[in-house]
Amino acid sequence: MVLLFRLALAIAINALALWVANILWDSVSLHGFWAYFIGALVLGIANAVIKPILALLTLPLIILTLGLFYLLINIAMVALAEWIAPDFSIDGFWTYVGATIVIWLVNWLVWTLVDAMSGEDAFRR
Repeated sequence: MVLLFRLALAIAINALALWVANILWDSVSLHGFWAYFIGALVLGIANAVIKPILALLTLPLIILTLGLFYLLINIAMVALAEWIAPDFSIDGFWTYVGATIVIWLVNWLVWTLVDAMSGEDAFRR
């Protein structure tokens, strides 16, 4: 039950992060409930399954670039969500970078608040 709640919360937080990115940049475009829902779902699944595998495979490159390549992996996860979700588009590399940073920041802030309200340590996840 707790796992299902955290999964639903993760989708909602990712949808919020996509909404914030949509508000901040004109070249980020999401139209309709399904664009947000599918984009958030794909982003959550990609971050939970694909990103750790890519990070492990490219660990030497991540270390060599002092973590900059990890940002590119995050951008790829956002690009995957954009590719799969309907009515979701991002135009331009720097918009991808900004949207990725905003999505990360919103996720970090909200999960920190959720963990603080539930009494959990934010760094234990």
